Amino acid sequence: MGPKAESWASSAAVRASMRSNKSRDTIPELALRRAVHALGLRYRVAVRPLPGRRLTADLVFPRLRIAVFLDGCFWHGCPEHHSVAKTNSAYWAEKLRRNRERDADTDRLLKEAGWSVIRIWEHEDPVVAAQHVAEVVHAVRASRLAALNR
Repeated sequence: MGPKAESWASSAAVRASMRSNKSRDTIPELALRRAVHALGLRYRVAVRPLPGRRLTADLVFPRLRIAVFLDGCFWHGCPEHHSVAKTNSAYWAEKLRRNRERDADTDRLLKEAGWSVIRIWEHEDPVVAAQHVAEVVHAVRASRLAALNR
Protein backbone atom coordinates (compact mmCIF):
# COMPACT_ATOMS: atom_id res chain seq x y z
CA MET A 1 0.00 0.00 0.00
CA GLY A 2 1.21 3.49 -0.85
CA PRO A 3 1.28 6.56 1.39
CA LYS A 4 -2.04 7.84 2.74
CA ALA A 5 -3.57 10.55 0.56
CA GLU A 6 -4.12 14.00 2.04
CA SER A 7 -7.76 14.54 3.03
CA TRP A 8 -9.82 17.30 1.41
CA ALA A 9 -11.60 17.91 4.73
CA SER A 10 -10.66 20.93 6.81
CA SER A 11 -10.67 18.85 10.02
CA ALA A 12 -11.13 15.30 11.27
CA ALA A 13 -14.60 16.23 12.54
CA VAL A 14 -15.64 17.56 9.13
CA ARG A 15 -14.30 14.42 7.46
CA ALA A 16 -16.26 12.20 9.88
CA SER A 17 -19.42 14.22 9.33
CA MET A 18 -19.15 14.05 5.54
CA ARG A 19 -18.41 10.32 5.56
CA SER A 20 -21.57 9.71 7.57
CA ASN A 21 -23.81 11.29 4.88
CA LYS A 22 -26.05 8.65 3.35
CA SER A 23 -26.21 8.21 -0.40
CA ARG A 24 -29.70 6.71 -0.33
CA ASP A 25 -32.68 6.25 1.99
CA THR A 26 -32.44 9.82 3.27
CA ILE A 27 -35.43 11.37 5.02
CA PRO A 28 -36.50 13.42 1.94
CA GLU A 29 -36.05 10.39 -0.32
CA LEU A 30 -38.15 8.14 1.95
CA ALA A 31 -40.88 10.81 2.10
CA LEU A 32 -40.94 11.06 -1.71
CA ARG A 33 -41.04 7.29 -2.10
CA ARG A 34 -43.95 7.02 0.38
CA ALA A 35 -45.87 9.75 -1.46
CA VAL A 36 -45.27 8.20 -4.90
CA HIS A 37 -46.25 4.75 -3.58
CA ALA A 38 -49.42 6.21 -2.00
CA LEU A 39 -50.47 7.34 -5.49
CA GLY A 40 -50.39 3.71 -6.58
CA LEU A 41 -47.17 3.95 -8.57
CA ARG A 42 -44.56 1.22 -8.38
CA TYR A 43 -40.90 1.89 -9.07
CA ARG A 44 -37.40 0.60 -8.47
CA VAL A 45 -34.99 2.26 -6.04
CA ALA A 46 -31.36 3.27 -6.64
CA VAL A 47 -31.09 1.84 -10.16
CA ARG A 48 -28.54 2.56 -12.84
CA PRO A 49 -30.73 3.20 -15.89
CA LEU A 50 -27.91 3.06 -18.44
CA PRO A 51 -25.83 -0.12 -18.56
CA GLY A 52 -22.13 0.55 -18.27
CA ARG A 53 -22.63 4.06 -16.85
CA ARG A 54 -21.97 4.88 -13.23
CA LEU A 55 -25.06 7.00 -12.66
CA THR A 56 -27.81 6.04 -10.26
CA ALA A 57 -31.34 7.41 -10.20
CA ASP A 58 -33.26 7.55 -6.93
CA LEU A 59 -36.52 6.22 -8.40
CA VAL A 60 -36.80 4.46 -11.74
CA PHE A 61 -39.76 3.35 -13.81
CA PRO A 62 -37.81 0.99 -16.11
CA ARG A 63 -40.54 0.06 -18.64
CA LEU A 64 -41.53 3.69 -19.06
CA ARG A 65 -37.90 4.85 -19.07
CA ILE A 66 -38.43 7.50 -16.40
CA ALA A 67 -35.61 8.38 -13.99
CA VAL A 68 -36.25 10.51 -10.89
CA PHE A 69 -33.43 12.28 -9.06
CA LEU A 70 -33.92 13.86 -5.64
CA ASP A 71 -31.18 16.50 -5.43
CA GLY A 72 -29.88 17.73 -2.10
CA CYS A 73 -29.83 21.51 -1.72
CA PHE A 74 -26.24 21.56 -0.48
CA TRP A 75 -24.74 18.99 -2.84
CA HIS A 76 -26.38 20.26 -6.00
CA GLY A 77 -26.33 24.00 -5.30
CA CYS A 78 -30.02 24.79 -4.87
CA PRO A 79 -30.57 28.41 -6.00
CA GLU A 80 -33.00 28.88 -3.11
CA HIS A 81 -31.15 27.27 -0.18
CA HIS A 82 -27.48 26.84 -1.04
CA SER A 83 -25.02 28.80 1.05
CA VAL A 84 -21.35 29.35 0.32
CA ALA A 85 -18.99 27.32 2.50
CA LYS A 86 -16.96 29.39 4.95
CA THR A 87 -14.17 26.84 5.28
CA ASN A 88 -12.36 25.43 2.28
CA SER A 89 -14.60 27.55 0.02
CA ALA A 90 -12.54 27.08 -3.15
CA TYR A 91 -12.80 23.31 -2.83
CA TRP A 92 -16.59 23.43 -2.30
CA ALA A 93 -17.20 25.90 -5.13
CA GLU A 94 -15.36 23.59 -7.54
CA LYS A 95 -17.11 20.51 -6.10
CA LEU A 96 -20.56 22.05 -6.66
CA ARG A 97 -19.62 23.21 -10.14
CA ARG A 98 -18.60 19.63 -11.01
CA ASN A 99 -21.80 18.25 -9.46
CA ARG A 100 -23.97 20.58 -11.57
CA GLU A 101 -21.96 19.72 -14.67
CA ARG A 102 -22.36 16.00 -13.94
CA ASP A 103 -26.12 16.45 -13.42
CA ALA A 104 -26.46 18.19 -16.79
CA ASP A 105 -24.40 15.45 -18.47
CA THR A 106 -26.54 12.76 -16.80
CA ASP A 107 -29.73 14.45 -18.03
CA ARG A 108 -28.32 14.70 -21.55
CA LEU A 109 -27.20 11.05 -21.66
CA LEU A 110 -30.53 9.78 -20.39
CA LYS A 111 -32.56 11.95 -22.79
CA GLU A 112 -30.40 10.80 -25.72
CA ALA A 113 -31.18 7.21 -24.68
CA GLY A 114 -34.92 7.94 -24.70
CA TRP A 115 -35.46 8.47 -20.98
CA SER A 116 -37.57 11.13 -19.29
CA VAL A 117 -35.72 12.80 -16.43
CA ILE A 118 -37.36 14.35 -13.39
CA ARG A 119 -35.29 16.40 -10.94
CA ILE A 120 -36.72 17.29 -7.55
CA TRP A 121 -35.09 19.43 -4.85
CA GLU A 122 -34.97 17.93 -1.37
CA HIS A 123 -36.85 20.95 0.05
CA GLU A 124 -39.87 20.42 -2.21
CA ASP A 125 -43.07 19.14 -0.64
CA PRO A 126 -42.97 15.36 -1.23
CA VAL A 127 -46.71 15.16 -1.96
CA VAL A 128 -46.47 17.88 -4.63
CA ALA A 129 -43.32 16.27 -6.05
CA ALA A 130 -45.05 12.87 -6.14
CA GLN A 131 -47.96 14.40 -8.03
CA HIS A 132 -45.50 15.76 -10.60
CA VAL A 133 -43.93 12.29 -10.93
CA ALA A 134 -47.42 10.79 -11.39
CA GLU A 135 -48.27 13.33 -14.10
CA VAL A 136 -45.14 12.40 -16.05
CA VAL A 137 -45.79 8.67 -15.57
CA HIS A 138 -49.38 9.02 -16.80
CA ALA A 139 -48.33 11.19 -19.75
CA VAL A 140 -45.66 8.71 -20.85
CA ARG A 141 -48.11 5.80 -20.49
CA ALA A 142 -50.73 7.67 -22.56
CA SER A 143 -48.13 8.51 -25.20
CA ARG A 144 -47.02 4.88 -25.46
CA LEU A 145 -50.63 3.67 -25.65
CA ALA A 146 -51.41 6.20 -28.39
CA ALA A 147 -48.36 5.05 -30.33
CA LEU A 148 -49.51 1.42 -30.10
CA ASN A 149 -52.98 2.32 -31.37
CA ARG A 150 -51.74 4.08 -34.51
